[in-house]
Amino acid sequence: MLFQRLPLSQGLNYLVENALVERNPQSIAEFLYKEEGLNKTAIGDFLGEREEMHLQILKAFVELHEFSDLNLVQALRQFLWSFRLPGEAQKIDRMMEAFATRYCECNRDMFQSTDTCYILSFAIIMLNTSLHNPNVKDKTTQERFISMNRGINNGEDLPNELLTKLFESIRNEPFKIPEDDGNDLTHTFFNPDREGWLLKLGGRVKTWKRRWFILTDNCLYYFEYTTDKEPRGIIPLENLCVKEVNCTRKPYCLELYNPNSKGQKIKACKTETDGRVVEGKHQSYMICASSAGERDSWIEAIRASITKDPFYDLVSVRKKKVINSAQQDLPQQST
Repeated sequence: MLFQRLPLSQGLNYLVENALVERNPQSIAEFLYKEEGLNKTAIGDFLGEREEMHLQILKAFVELHEFSDLNLVQALRQFLWSFRLPGEAQKIDRMMEAFATRYCECNRDMFQSTDTCYILSFAIIMLNTSLHNPNVKDKTTQERFISMNRGINNGEDLPNELLTKLFESIRNEPFKIPEDDGNDLTHTFFNPDREGWLLKLGGRVKTWKRRWFILTDNCLYYFEYTTDKEPRGIIPLENLCVKEVNCTRKPYCLELYNPNSKGQKIKACKTETDGRVVEGKHQSYMICASSAGERDSWIEAIRASITKDPFYDLVSVRKKKVINSAQQDLPQQST
């Protein structure tokens, strides 16, 4: 269909102009929720916009989910399957705020406020990343998960049994993230920000090797061959920097490095020839392009992809709000 080849906003305009979808939040939300074959990443970006019409569509979209009698992990599984969370912090904030409001409407006696639901939802998402992302070496324990969520229920602790059940659910089964183009890892790379052949300097053995690089989802992946389904290495770009460097033996080089942890290994992973996934050995990554123009284009694309993880800042702000509110209520409760 024509609308499926258009950007989502243009596609919706096409459907409205041809009287296939009504121009109101409920009708558009139902279309985004029920129509098969839509790009889940585009849905997430669209729902996260701050214009009033988008906010109304987001509210209607979330209200199409029925969370009654579901624990928080079950509700998040349902919610996060209907789109892909965007990378922009403000969009994530709006969408998770809408989720927390809806969940608390469906389960009125579960938490003392939507702030509690909001904070715990982010804690669960971050727990999923900690337990199931091979790049994360320091796995969150059940005890740490319980400890990090103390005092979030308007200054009170949530029951340990509840937090233990949520922890075990994520430990036993990671979130299934919707892929727009298939079932395996190759579809993460279907529409990359940039891809191409580059030379990479080895971590332990300082030899240059030709690798196929793909830049997508704020990570730099490299493969031995373009036909490989699994990457040889994954470099998360969070908190890294990139710069042009001059090498005497190789022109057109760029370097990936951590400005805050000089001398320490970058948190990355690679696949050994026997299939084992191991921690990367690089304190920085030296990469060589074939021309100055190609090097500059890669540097520009990588800089655009380097983002600080927004989850921690969002949760930190909300936790401070909950703690401050609880402390302000204490004198009133004692009188």
